Amino acid sequence: MPSLERVPALVATGFLAIPVAEALVRLPADVLSRIEASPIDPELADTAAFSAAYGYPLEGGANCIVVAGKRGDVVIHAACIVLASTRLDVNRTVKQLLGARKASFAAMDDAVALTGMEYGGITPIGLPSSWPVYVDARVSDVPEVVIGAGARGAKLFLPGAVLAGLQHVEVVEGLANPVEA
Repeated sequence: MPSLERVPALVATGFLAIPVAEALVRLPADVLSRIEASPIDPELADTAAFSAAYGYPLEGGANCIVVAGKRGDVVIHAACIVLASTRLDVNRTVKQLLGARKASFAAMDDAVALTGMEYGGITPIGLPSSWPVYVDARVSDVPEVVIGAGARGAKLFLPGAVLAGLQHVEVVEGLANPVEA
């Protein structure tokens, strides 16, 4: 089993996506001190593969999903953070939050171009400041979540409450639903 070489996130800026590294240095010191990062095998970036390979509990995995809402000709992008054990409610909750007639997962090329991050590594830290960021309320309760670091070759580790307390974040009850077995 490969090991994780976790370091304070500010020390790890060399293997994080540029928008993530730039956003980290702007965080308050008390928040930044609670965020760690680790390089990983990029082939193991997907949550389930990462958890299996590194022995990290799947319950601590969080996914950042870029969505696009459309009303007429206006397209609104947002990020939704949900636990790996849940499924984002795009058709009802996300659509309502965005005030959109239609909401869907953003196209991969759009998500990459708009965020400056790699697909499979997109994270809420470093997203465009105009974007809403919605975090499922369950994330707040997790003692430590692992999430992308903007690049497939790294992960961030932080308390769920810290993630939910980041600037531009709105905690939403029912943003996601448990995945049925």
